[in-house]
Amino acid sequence: MFLFRSKIPREEHPNPDCFREHYVNLNGSWEFEFDHGNSGIDRKLYEPDAKFHEKIDVPFCPESKLSGIERKDFLSAVWYRRTVEVSAEQLRGRAFLVFGAVDFHAVVFVNGVRAGEHFGGYTSFRIDATEFLREGRNTLTVYAEDDTRSPLQARGKQSELFASHGCDYTRTTGIWQTVYMEFVPSKEYIKRFSFYPSVSDSSLTVQASVEGKGTFSVSAFWAGKEVGSARVEAVGETVSLRITLSETHLWEVGKGGLYEVKLRFAEDEIGSFFGLREVSLSDGVFRVNGKPVFQRLVLDQGFYPDGIYTAPTAEALKNDILLSMKAGFNGARLHQKIFEPLFLHYADELGYLVWGEHGNWGLDHSDYASLRYFLPEIEEEIARDFNHPALIGWCPFNETWDQNGRRQDNDVLRTVYRTVKSLDPTRPCIDTSGNYHVETDVYDVHDYDQNPVSFREHYDKLMTDGTLYERFPDRQKRGSEPVFMSEYGGIRWTGRRETSGWGYGQGPKTEEEFFARYRGLTEALLQNGKMIGFCYTQLTDVEQEQNGVYFYDRSEKYDVSKLYEINSQKAKIEEE
Repeated sequence: MFLFRSKIPREEHPNPDCFREHYVNLNGSWEFEFDHGNSGIDRKLYEPDAKFHEKIDVPFCPESKLSGIERKDFLSAVWYRRTVEVSAEQLRGRAFLVFGAVDFHAVVFVNGVRAGEHFGGYTSFRIDATEFLREGRNTLTVYAEDDTRSPLQARGKQSELFASHGCDYTRTTGIWQTVYMEFVPSKEYIKRFSFYPSVSDSSLTVQASVEGKGTFSVSAFWAGKEVGSARVEAVGETVSLRITLSETHLWEVGKGGLYEVKLRFAEDEIGSFFGLREVSLSDGVFRVNGKPVFQRLVLDQGFYPDGIYTAPTAEALKNDILLSMKAGFNGARLHQKIFEPLFLHYADELGYLVWGEHGNWGLDHSDYASLRYFLPEIEEEIARDFNHPALIGWCPFNETWDQNGRRQDNDVLRTVYRTVKSLDPTRPCIDTSGNYHVETDVYDVHDYDQNPVSFREHYDKLMTDGTLYERFPDRQKRGSEPVFMSEYGGIRWTGRRETSGWGYGQGPKTEEEFFARYRGLTEALLQNGKMIGFCYTQLTDVEQEQNGVYFYDRSEKYDVSKLYEINSQKAKIEEE
């Protein structure tokens, strides 16, 4: 039965860091149609009078409860349709259709005419719909094709089998982030912009791409007070300017600290934010604004019981960060999924460190052809998320295991790593988390050894003789890169709930045994002067995987004050 709501779901603006005042949120009830034979285009389902049989609540995927459908079998293709009223004033300049994410291949029709398409299930895209729209009533139709089992398609933790299993979970098909229309009053507009803050001289350099000619200006504010501005005449597509800030407020871990920004070009105005923050790796130490910071991270997979890939509310996104901080973590690996911009904005506000990943599982990284869709989506991710101070590094791949006996093509990883570094030289990049490294800024490892004694013995060798315990010595070799334990623990524990599930190793029999194991493993890393951080697996249980700090419904599994006490101990690397 379709779930009707008194107001649209996820009604907030989905990206505060690129905010235009004139927009219309298109979430809520859409017509919906399954297309199991991928024949909808031949059957002309894009025509405004085509017959649809279902309703769906966007932005929730049809596999989710919140969508009102909850169909969890493989869905090869689906269709969406709704009408929207557009005024003559809104069409005076430019009108864009913006999609937060559509998994995997989206084709968009406006009034029955093909307006654009996008490949990639994780990144945002926009379509200039000005020429396809008309004053009054308009029909928007979206076709989404999704083949989770394709070796050319990154699926992340979506199950390639009928049912969820191990550490793979319920699939997501089609629209799973907010859809909205954005109106620019003039034909001239800002296409994209990047912030380059400088801590040493308290300044902000802005590089932007614009359409048309005119004056491009930027103003920065702190607590509502203007603290710097600059302007430049745009004579080409690319413009650059520098603002000297009259007040210096550093972005800090655990505190945040954001300047507001207004960007203007012709009649186009965008609101955004930036943090005065720089990250670096020097002498084997990770630093934020020159200060050593031990990364106390937790693995966050971004799944929800009722929305699957989509948080039910904006508050739920922010709450995940607050729950993590309550347990003593200062950040997260955003694992096997590109998270939505609003989550990153909350991380910016709260001073919460995050690594940006991609959901690379399912991709055949033994085949260079796998870069066809993956590499452009990496580029889109960096362009969209570049300005977030909370984002402190990139990790495009995770555990690049052999594919049907075929080893990874090292050039696949090398190409992606070098692309990332060329697009963003301001952050470190891990080529592939865990294994098998080819070219990387950080040599991270995964180790689910459940014995604190052997775990410590293995990694203490880093301090005593500079030797890293290597699980895959025939496949990878560390140079001088700093070491990061980016997955460990994963202690299976169901608490007092009688459930069966999957987890790493032999689970403890009591809560006391859990805390003893957690303390032993974690202190071995905190007290290691050659470790730049850890990432515990994981923030919450996810479906059958029962190794979260919290239950899947976000209720407490443990006394988190004990976790906070363990995690918040001063690390050896922070004692300099």
